[in-house]
Amino acid sequence: MEVRTELILELRAEFFKKLDDEGPPDPKFHPNDIARIKENNSWLKRFLEHNENNVQESLNMLWETCIWRSKFGTNEITEEIVNKDYLENGLCFIYGKDKDGKTMFVIRCKMHTKGSKDFTQLQKLVVYWFERLERQVYVINCLYYFRQTNGNQISLFFDMSDTGILNMDMEFTKYLIGLCKNYYPNFLNYIIIFEMPWILNTAFRIIKSWLPPKAIPKIKFVNKSNIHEFVDPNDALTCWGGTNDYVFKFVSEAQNNTDTTMNGKIDSKKVHFAEGSPITETSPTTFGEQITEEQLLFIESDTIIFNKTATETFGLIALKNVTTDKALSYKVKTTSPGKFRVRPSSGVLSPQERRTILIILQPEYNVRDLLHNDRFLVMCLPLKDPIASGQELAALWKSEVCAEEHRLRCSSGGAENSEIQKSHSLLSSGMSENGPIDTLSRKIAHLKVSHTKLHSDVVLLKYLIFIAILITIAMAIIIVYMLRIDIKNSMKQQACHIHQGI
Repeated sequence: MEVRTELILELRAEFFKKLDDEGPPDPKFHPNDIARIKENNSWLKRFLEHNENNVQESLNMLWETCIWRSKFGTNEITEEIVNKDYLENGLCFIYGKDKDGKTMFVIRCKMHTKGSKDFTQLQKLVVYWFERLERQVYVINCLYYFRQTNGNQISLFFDMSDTGILNMDMEFTKYLIGLCKNYYPNFLNYIIIFEMPWILNTAFRIIKSWLPPKAIPKIKFVNKSNIHEFVDPNDALTCWGGTNDYVFKFVSEAQNNTDTTMNGKIDSKKVHFAEGSPITETSPTTFGEQITEEQLLFIESDTIIFNKTATETFGLIALKNVTTDKALSYKVKTTSPGKFRVRPSSGVLSPQERRTILIILQPEYNVRDLLHNDRFLVMCLPLKDPIASGQELAALWKSEVCAEEHRLRCSSGGAENSEIQKSHSLLSSGMSENGPIDTLSRKIAHLKVSHTKLHSDVVLLKYLIFIAILITIAMAIIIVYMLRIDIKNSMKQQACHIHQGI
């Protein structure tokens, strides 16, 4: 559905008008969400798409979403506060893409039995992965944002192989559906259900009733013979009938997004950045009169590696506000503003927040000939008011307060960076170069799966034995009851014969 820019602007204006008229709710909206509404047209567009361009319904959903995010603490959920065992056991994780190129969120139903896990921690687990998906899918698809397409959609992949009644947690499933229905607009591409047992048909009819009507056609039932219709064989795991032998292993988001090269070497030469005069590349400065060693902004690599796709050449800058109590305003500048598009080039980072900046090389420039002479400057200032207006931020940057500065160089993703890319590839896949360790990890993962299945089988067996005992007792009672009736009837007949003989 096409969303006109005027509707996005209207939705933004209506939100801030309501905020001015009614005042902030309790708890207040998170500064990161306010900044997202101010800066991110794509997010507002999704609310309009979800509600078929109805601005009032989109406003209501946006308002309720911000309330929920504030109460739930969505912006503060990181892998450090999610139960580590839940992250690592592989109940749910990000893996592969569907046929439309959308990232899949895999839920392995056999890894969970109702009541076996703390439900609050399960909620945090799902929200962590959804937020990580939002960030990851943005990085992968932000090139397409300039074409106004749906870059943020995902597919839920329910792996229901070897699943029984005990694995069917209706409360958990309802929570998943509620998130997509109420707080993550236009998020679903498909709901792919792999090898659902017939015994769960009744439960599925209940689940289906929770979905909005327009979501019903998104449901796709697949098995090993037809999964290729929705998932490429190279992305489908061998246990799904595909060719990929991937075994899940949790990899932290910092490792998965970029290489872990630290800020380090600085060239001591003069560089002209846009909007400024010559700046000598030195160590990051401090703030005004404050003499401190504290670093406010962490950038995961001092080199922006540009890679070429079929249509675009782009690089990424991964930022993190390392403070626990300060919001930061940041800006990104370059020595060659005519060569690059920077998205977003400025913004606000909440305490501990991460953000990925997209740098696109204009198509008329050659990556290998030009990038090595280009530089980027990332600056940040602490904010007293995390919900500062655009005018207040502009005034802050025009003041004489010294900003913390980080200088980055550019490099093409060619042979000279093969070692870095190889390291990144290993981190992204969660695999090790050490063959024996890798094999051992696979075997341990296999044992865990086998143990879980065996435990489920034992529980099911106990359940079946209990049912069999109940049936046996019921049959015995029925037989005794019938025998008593037969004995009574026989005694009556004998009494009648005796009476007649007399």
